[in-house]
Amino acid sequence: MESLYLLIPIAIIIVAVAVAVFFWAVKSGQYDDLDTEASRILFDEPDTPSPPKTSQLTDAQAPSSSAPPHD
Repeated sequence: MESLYLLIPIAIIIVAVAVAVFFWAVKSGQYDDLDTEASRILFDEPDTPSPPKTSQLTDAQAPSSSAPPHD
């Protein structure tokens, strides 16, 4: 019986947090458009060109030799 004095307030706090998270999700627009996301997986996205590959690193991309060696 004494454990109920601890478990009931914990359960009420958990329910209050879940309700608060639900209202936050509704307020921030998480449930605005359910149909688009559901059908997005069914259609392919247009291919985007990949960035050109370079065979050599430029000076800005080259690792600096001033770093101390790792032990």
